[in-house]
Amino acid sequence: MDAFEQFYEQYSSLVFHIALKMMNDRMEAEDICHDVFLEAFRKAEQFDSKRGSLEAWLAVKTRSRCLDRMRRQKRTICEDAWTDMPTAIESITPEERVIRRLDEEHLYEAIQQIPKTQRDTLIGFYYKSQTQQQIAQKMNYPLGTVKSLIRYGIQNIRKHWNGNPLGSASKEERKHE
Repeated sequence: MDAFEQFYEQYSSLVFHIALKMMNDRMEAEDICHDVFLEAFRKAEQFDSKRGSLEAWLAVKTRSRCLDRMRRQKRTICEDAWTDMPTAIESITPEERVIRRLDEEHLYEAIQQIPKTQRDTLIGFYYKSQTQQQIAQKMNYPLGTVKSLIRYGIQNIRKHWNGNPLGSASKEERKHE
């Protein structure tokens, strides 16, 4: 098995589940999955392990690809239905593209800043489409702990997003880090 096959085998489930959850279409999700892996393999030098995990990098790339695909589909449907309307109305401006990219980078950084247990539960729940019960079994935690980790993870991402230091967690929050 070559490097690309190993890479694909290890992370394809994550990428596919994110795409499937966002697109709600198996064929679209498969297309996006293949696109993401080709891009990731071609641009592997852009990955910086100091900034975060490979899973988070792939999750952000998958989300971006899904949003691009949704935007393109919306524009195509609109152009088909309203051929006389200017397509510029539906297109994204360069400023919006920059803002979206900065938001994605900020989210990626925020995910990397939260404690690993919180990050793992959030990735499992939101990106791998695992139930809280499945996560609890996999991590060998009680269900209530998994629910708390998800809640605290979201709170910590919000704190990071709003510019608050993540180290200012309460005593109860630190207990689950």
